[in-house]
Amino acid sequence: MRRRAERSSQLRWRQVLLPFLLSLFRGALPDQIRYSVPEELAKNSVVGNLAKDLGLSVRDLRTRKLRVSAEKEYFTVNPESGDLLVSDRIDREQICGKKPLCILDFDTVAENPLSIFHVAVTVQDINDNVPLFKQRKIDLKIGESTKPGRTFPLDPALDLDAGPNSLERYHLSDNEYFDLAEKQAPDGRKYPELILKHSLDREEQNYHHLVLTAVDGGDPPQSGTTQIQIQVTDANDNPPVFSQDVYRVSLREGVPRGFSVLRVTATDRDEGMNAEVTYSFHNVDEQAEQFFNLDKRTGEITTKNDFDFEVASSYTLRIEAKDPGDLAAHCNIQVEILDENDCAPEVIVTSVFTPLPEDSPPGTVVALMKTRDRDSGENGDVYCRLLGETDFLLKSYSKNYYKIVTDRALDREEIPEYNVTIMATDRGKPPLSSSTTITLHVTDVNDNAPVFQQSAYLVHVPENNPPGASIAQVSASDPDLGPNGHVSYSIVASDLEPRALSSYVSVSSQSGVVFAQRAFDHEQLRAFELTLQARDQGSPALSANVSVRVLVGDRNDNAPRVLYPALGPDGSALFDTVPRAAQPGYLVTKVVAVDADSGHNAWLSYHVLQASEPGLFSLGLRTGEVRTARALGDRDAARQRLLVAVRDGGQPPLSATATLLLVFADSLQEVLPDLSDRPAPPDPQAELQFYLVVALALISVLFLLAVILAVALRLRRSSSPAAWGCFQPGLSSKSGPGVLPNYCEGTLPYAYNLCVASQSAKTEFNFLNVTPEVAPPRDLLCEDASWVPSTSHGDAEGPFASDTILKI
Repeated sequence: MRRRAERSSQLRWRQVLLPFLLSLFRGALPDQIRYSVPEELAKNSVVGNLAKDLGLSVRDLRTRKLRVSAEKEYFTVNPESGDLLVSDRIDREQICGKKPLCILDFDTVAENPLSIFHVAVTVQDINDNVPLFKQRKIDLKIGESTKPGRTFPLDPALDLDAGPNSLERYHLSDNEYFDLAEKQAPDGRKYPELILKHSLDREEQNYHHLVLTAVDGGDPPQSGTTQIQIQVTDANDNPPVFSQDVYRVSLREGVPRGFSVLRVTATDRDEGMNAEVTYSFHNVDEQAEQFFNLDKRTGEITTKNDFDFEVASSYTLRIEAKDPGDLAAHCNIQVEILDENDCAPEVIVTSVFTPLPEDSPPGTVVALMKTRDRDSGENGDVYCRLLGETDFLLKSYSKNYYKIVTDRALDREEIPEYNVTIMATDRGKPPLSSSTTITLHVTDVNDNAPVFQQSAYLVHVPENNPPGASIAQVSASDPDLGPNGHVSYSIVASDLEPRALSSYVSVSSQSGVVFAQRAFDHEQLRAFELTLQARDQGSPALSANVSVRVLVGDRNDNAPRVLYPALGPDGSALFDTVPRAAQPGYLVTKVVAVDADSGHNAWLSYHVLQASEPGLFSLGLRTGEVRTARALGDRDAARQRLLVAVRDGGQPPLSATATLLLVFADSLQEVLPDLSDRPAPPDPQAELQFYLVVALALISVLFLLAVILAVALRLRRSSSPAAWGCFQPGLSSKSGPGVLPNYCEGTLPYAYNLCVASQSAKTEFNFLNVTPEVAPPRDLLCEDASWVPSTSHGDAEGPFASDTILKI
């Protein structure tokens, strides 16, 4: 009971001193956050508030993306509270084995800005493993001649716990012949030794049964037992003896299987069968037995598996040499494994910040990584570099961490994607290396303005084009993506009036096609200039301008116009005089015409269509000059008429005509009387008016006849003869004008009488103008039958020469 109280007191002191020592160690490493937790904590158990210990605000956890970066993540960070939580089973014995201090080192990474924090969690051992013996029963043979004080090493119990909870002591069941002692192996493990207290007598008792108990230092303590059966044998006086108590051997980890490590030798001074020695492993860890073979006869130790320095750097083997009398000797073999550069370094990418905007400034962090090499010494010393020529730099960040940063400005249009290869190489001989590749995508920003395919455009458009027709198309390209590369077109300037611009042209904002909004007239507008703008949809938008010059081509749409000879005010042609003595080649006149078109369409030629006297005049084909071709003959008329056609050079040609009236006379007075007798040229408008008046008169006459006929029929039915007046049978009216004998150039009275002769097949209207002074208003024809107008019209000077008679 007293020993147990002392051990309990020691355990409490350890529990007090361990946190104190950890706090001192934490103060020595201010850049590392330390926690202490017991093993086998339940999943999602809280280790501590990592965010608070790092000085991070809980509100910033989502943007900082605090996370754990480790090869095996035993812990995770709660993104809401910042607590460090257990995410996997923590078995101290599996993680650290027998190490007195079990620490899990890992890193936590926070972004925006990038920060790396080192965290160490000390795993405290709990008493969760019972000490166990390799064998449930141990058989020993001890000769009866064995002297008291002889020791017999026994297999130790194994306790996977460490520290206070590990194996602490052994005790043996009460007996008369044996006692128990505790020994410590070079590797620190405790093993029991059986001590013979009194001489044995096989004849008195040939078997002894004991119970060996192993107890750990936990609270409460746990224990395990094994049975020891001792057979007392006949005397064998000399045990085997090894040449060395401890053997030390160094092996390279790359030695092949079956390689001879060592041959141990034990001698026995006995003779015969008692001198035959057999070898075996004694009190050897199961892991060591997986790597070594022992020849029981020769004592040669060979390898049976591949060594890995990174798994175990040394092994301790305990060899037992035993003769047939079960007398044994023991030795220890220390095998040291030498490291070889057999592990290539690893590159572990922890963060990749992609996609990356192309306007990122030089020095922008694009990736974070760390290296690891399981070798030791120079074989585990790793350096990194980037392969090929890239736009990035590799910089050491912290400990074995590296960061990749941009070396210059990026251009997505030039390189939209980067494959960056990082190679890690150790300093072993020969060096080993490995590489990994990360892909970085570059996102687009609006850094390119649209570019037109031509620096300027010259467009030819024939006049009289149909409205709405396409006359040109401009095209601009923008290497940016999405809206940054979507180009729209517009007209931003022109030498046309702003209000009239929209009535002339328009441009499609999508295709850049320029449309004519109206038919162009070369004679009114020969050329105009536009400034078109291509604008992308980026923010802010970029644009480019280009000049478009539109030339309106001429078409033959205007006929020639004759300027001379001009028509008179009444539309009649004027005349030109020619001396009667004009010689051949005399310049009579010149036809002057113009054409509003241009070029060949305005190239005029002159041709004679009609001539009163062919061969009398000649006409200049291009000049329009009219000259006498020969002298005027006696038979040639004094008045000549020329019809001249003026044609342009278009296809098809258009033309105009001009009429020349030429009079051969020596003076103007000679010309005037001749011109007065010339009937006036018919006026088409006057002829039309004449026909309308005639048609109206005929309609009026027909109407009057219908009225008179209706009145006559009505009077015929009446019985009063007076109603007929002068319409009596036998009364007739002869053709010809009739007036009173005493008519003397005066004005006739405004009285009209109508007489109809029944025998006549024609009806004549006589409009008589009689003045009131000559005759009173009465029926001239009916009152005086002797008055009959004369039918003679030979005398032009008669009083009725100017009368007009319309016969129907």
